[in-house]
Parts: sequence; structure tokens; C-alpha cells
Amino acid sequence: MKLLTILFTTFILALLGTKIFQGSWNFLFSGNLGMTVFIIFTGFAHFKFQKGMAMMIPDFISAKMFWVYFTGIIEIAAGIGLMIPSIRETTAVLLIIFLIFVFLANINSSRKKVNLFKADYSGPGMSYLYKERIPMQIILIAWTWYFGIYLN
Repeated sequence: MKLLTILFTTFILALLGTKIFQGSWNFLFSGNLGMTVFIIFTGFAHFKFQKGMAMMIPDFISAKMFWVYFTGIIEIAAGIGLMIPSIRETTAVLLIIFLIFVFLANINSSRKKVNLFKADYSGPGMSYLYKERIPMQIILIAWTWYFGIYLN
């Protein structure tokens, strides 16, 4: 849930910035900027914590490092796409689908007790999934839908 601080802080700062500099609250811009900063941040994490990320991927999937880097690039591209009005809605739909697939990797990771940062099996396990990841995933999907599709 600590990651959500990035989302909410960026949203609030952007909202205040639009009020100060444009004279009105721009929820559409601020909400998409919040998700953009969040998703680009997590995209770059794929390159910093690539070994731990690879451990999250189910065993039946080969070329794990390829998928880690590829999904990192997808996240960065999605962040950029959310800020381009003409492709925002399509990006949001694809990002929601992506977030659902990522959640499947999180289930696998929790079962195996993967510690993403240490790249070992000392993670919190299923308690992380139930207490943090499920609520966070619901927030991310709802946020993406609201700001990327509904308000768009």
C-alpha cells in the first residue's frame, strides 16, 4: 500500500497545481497524472528488481527475464499513453487488462513467498495478498477506469 502514496500524492499536488495555475480543479488531468507517475515508477522497478520480478512469474512461463523487461516497458508506455488524450481511453482499457494479468503473478508470488526486493523466498506470503495487494489492485483498476475511461 506504500506505493499508493505515489498515486495519491501526485494526484493531490497536480490538483492543487491546476487550481493555482489554471484557476480550476482539473480532475481528469490530475487523476491521469497520478496513475502515470505510479505506473512509470513501477515500470522502472522492473529494471531495478528484475530478479525478484522474475521469481513472481509462474514456473510454466519461460523466458522470465524477457517478460520482466517487456512488462516494464508496457507499464512505462501505458503511463505515457494515459497523458495523450487521443489514446487515453484505449490505453486505460489495455492497462486494466494488464493489471488483471499482473494480479495473477501476484497470487503466484504470494504463494511462493517471493520477496521482490531481496529476490528470495522470505516474503510475507498470502497475508500480503489479502491485506494489501487485493485492495491495491481494486484501487488501481477503479482509478484507471474512472480517470481513463469514465471522465474521459
